[in-house]
Amino acid sequence: MTSILDTIVERKRHEVAQARTAVPIEALEERILDRKPARDFFGALTEAREASSTRVIAEIKRKSPSAGVIWNQPGPFDPASIARSYHAAGATAISCLTDEVDFGGRLDSIDAIRQAVPLPVLRKDFVVDAYQVWEARAAGADAVLLIAECISPAEILDLRELAHRLGMSTLVEVHSEANLRAVIETMDFTEDGRSLLGINNRDLTRMETDLGNTARLVDAVSDELQTRSILVGESGIRTPEDLACLRSSGVGIVLVGEHLMKQPDPGAALETLLA
Repeated sequence: MTSILDTIVERKRHEVAQARTAVPIEALEERILDRKPARDFFGALTEAREASSTRVIAEIKRKSPSAGVIWNQPGPFDPASIARSYHAAGATAISCLTDEVDFGGRLDSIDAIRQAVPLPVLRKDFVVDAYQVWEARAAGADAVLLIAECISPAEILDLRELAHRLGMSTLVEVHSEANLRAVIETMDFTEDGRSLLGINNRDLTRMETDLGNTARLVDAVSDELQTRSILVGESGIRTPEDLACLRSSGVGIVLVGEHLMKQPDPGAALETLLA
């Protein structure tokens, strides 16, 4: 049976083929030459912090396959304005959905966000090809998401190497214990200095969320993990108690989107979450 994720990945490969024809990599390389260096996404999230605090990657997305339309506020959808409210509320970084079909995102929103705030910006999309990494840096992204449920550990290694060569950080995301073990066995996060390891509480094949997934997976591989400072908890996070629960498992970085974007004022919602 074909899952939602399978459908998205197949569509992404088709989109990449079309994009390569419209804008060759050589053109992206030219654009990158005009870009300022990437901001330090990894460093901003991992620098020394108090044990009682959590660093937040605040996400901007308009809709999703699981929740439908998320942003229902009057007026235009303005990623730059939302980013400014997140920055004022204490976000450490911004995550920008760039998938148009299922998430209502746009690649050019990255540049608008980057001009609006001094925070590093993650391109969040379903990256299945090196072209998308070049595309991300050309658009101004400071980091890219690499999802283990979409591509193999070997592909992640290659894409991670390219992202780092272009000056970007990477967030490697897993959902299952099998993929987490495969990723840990394949790559060294402690020596890397630019890669974070995200544990998604949402099963992308069924779009169902279980907040306990992060703690379970961290406990399952605790002997293999050399450090927890690079761990990111993702999805299903709504309350200060959720943050405290993740910190008790050694997870001091989170990515939060849907909960904040559903509120009339996402910045105020982030302040409440961090209170």
